[in-house]
Amino acid sequence: MEFPKDLKYSKEHEWVRVEDGDTAIIGITDFAQDELGDIVFVEAPKVGRDLKAGESFGVAESVKTVSDLYSPVAGQVIEVNPELEGSPELVNESPFDKGWIIKLKMEDPKELENLLSAQDYRNLAQKG
Repeated sequence: MEFPKDLKYSKEHEWVRVEDGDTAIIGITDFAQDELGDIVFVEAPKVGRDLKAGESFGVAESVKTVSDLYSPVAGQVIEVNPELEGSPELVNESPFDKGWIIKLKMEDPKELENLLSAQDYRNLAQKG
């Protein structure tokens, strides 16, 4: 199971990678996709939607269950991964690269300080 050190993590099992200082790329963790099983559908928000930190922005549907997706930080959706519509399995195959879900223009990059480090998230995930 992977826990990339360059990412920040939420307790709800989302990850954040920062680009250009205030753009947050968001997806679900390797642990989350493994728990969900084979993902068959990802519902993402429309570009332009404003999200609050902790707000549900969509769902990941697998053969086992449906799970809400939560925004780790506040901001406006500036891009949705177009590949997921036809290939939702990318979330399973490449959760930290090709399987990203949305990009946000962050309202306040300081919110990242409220998220977990890779080691803290690993500890949380291993507790189950």
